[in-house]
Amino acid sequence: MTRDDSDNERFLRSLGFPSLRVHDSFNHFDFTEPGRRILVIGPMGSGKTEFSARIWRDSRVALRKGGSVAAATSSRGADRRKLFFVRSSLDRGRFPDYPEDALAYRGGFERCGDQIAAVRDSFDLESILACNPETGTWIVDEAAFYDERVAYLMRDESEKRGLLFVCPTLVLNFRREIFNQTARLLLETATDVIPLTAYCEHPDCIDDSLYTYRYYAVDGVECPAPYFDPLIIIGGDRRKDDPREPNYCTRCDRHHFLPGKEYTYFTLKPLGEAASRGDLKPLLIELAALAGNVEGSRLASSLWKRHLERDDPEPENMGTLRVPCLAERALVFLYAEANLLSLEQLRKVAADLGLDREYLAGRLADNRRPVEF
Repeated sequence: MTRDDSDNERFLRSLGFPSLRVHDSFNHFDFTEPGRRILVIGPMGSGKTEFSARIWRDSRVALRKGGSVAAATSSRGADRRKLFFVRSSLDRGRFPDYPEDALAYRGGFERCGDQIAAVRDSFDLESILACNPETGTWIVDEAAFYDERVAYLMRDESEKRGLLFVCPTLVLNFRREIFNQTARLLLETATDVIPLTAYCEHPDCIDDSLYTYRYYAVDGVECPAPYFDPLIIIGGDRRKDDPREPNYCTRCDRHHFLPGKEYTYFTLKPLGEAASRGDLKPLLIELAALAGNVEGSRLASSLWKRHLERDDPEPENMGTLRVPCLAERALVFLYAEANLLSLEQLRKVAADLGLDREYLAGRLADNRRPVEF
């Protein structure tokens, strides 16, 4: 954002500077205004958690101020200069080499001592809020990973007690869609939104990026995740060469490849709907092709028509056919996300096709639909 006639611009002119475009600076955080719910959004790698670390550092400075400042930053016994960092227990493996009490981000961390906790859901968060009534500012990292109730819990606590919540979180998933219902409610109940961007991480591009891109490294080749890939895959924040584990980066619209969306809605979901009515055979045929003869699958046919039979071919999208466990990924989507298959059907398909049960169990657990095979 720029200002045409700001105090900063007038000040610079008074020093003899020529007419310039004057941009807003990165200001110190304001702990005086109560009741805010601030969403810090952007793709992976855009600096959301690092932004939160700056707030933590500002709080250390503000806490050294005197009583008049304490009065200005407090309400109902909670001082907003006192900060607590909450991470999702689903995300604990993201930075394995950092201390347990670290507010960690790419390139650094802040030690939070006993002012940090990992929680599973909004009920855990509510308990920690009750145990720390004097804490006025709460950084809730990756809030979209929690149940929907968390949005209303934070709204109610901020309105009743003047608490301030900062939520660095994804609101778009790798499909470039609202991450989930929790993300939607966080947007609805927020008072402030701070969007961050990053450079597109494609080697031939330096455009602004808003999107998180998921891909797999297969024999050193970047292979984009299919649209029906499991929504949540828990893992670290490092590059992975295991083709079963995803990598993430930020990409602009031009370099964000997302094959298989049309296939998901034209083929995969209709096959799942037929299975939910009792006709499982067509789905078994397609999943068998994905598991053992992917070039003969309806997915391959769809990608060929969509990305190669056109005036401006997009061969990068065909790499998704090299991603392993495509049948397992499709099965997780139909069971855990689309809710079209019963548990009995899930187990039958996995057994009949000899699918990778360890992979299935891991991805289903990630998406809070644990199953024992």
